[in-house]
Amino acid sequence: MTNYGKARLIAFAVPLALLAGALGSQYLGGLYPCEMCHWQRWPHYAAVPLAALSILFARQMVVSTLFLSLAMMAIFTSGVIGVFHAGVEYGWWQGLTACTMSGSGSGNSLADIMAAPLVSCDEPQWTLFGISLAGFNAIISIGTAIAITWLATRKTK
Repeated sequence: MTNYGKARLIAFAVPLALLAGALGSQYLGGLYPCEMCHWQRWPHYAAVPLAALSILFARQMVVSTLFLSLAMMAIFTSGVIGVFHAGVEYGWWQGLTACTMSGSGSGNSLADIMAAPLVSCDEPQWTLFGISLAGFNAIISIGTAIAITWLATRKTK
């Protein structure tokens, strides 16, 4: 596999894995996301189909490069949001919003609001070695964006 092919595969697999982890921790692990957690997911939701299109159009280099570049920028954007969120969690700066979690969607707005768990953006629900999920997303996403760029621009010997 070429370096460029590896870049496309990484651009598809990493955000897919991060989303699977986020959704798994939410629905299987009971970790409810705050508003900024959702903000970090949106770019990954965009990156997966963009990377898939880059793979689909692999024979059309200009089109493939465009989609790969967009996927890489989306992944990087998620990482930047992760840095911001981690900074809010660590108390380095203020968050932009009062974070609340939406309810289960029963159709009764008041009941949904009352049943919703209150999740604050400035308190991590889970950490490992002092790094929150937002911190891990920042590290993995920014590292992935750098790796994609490096692989896509590296000449194969």
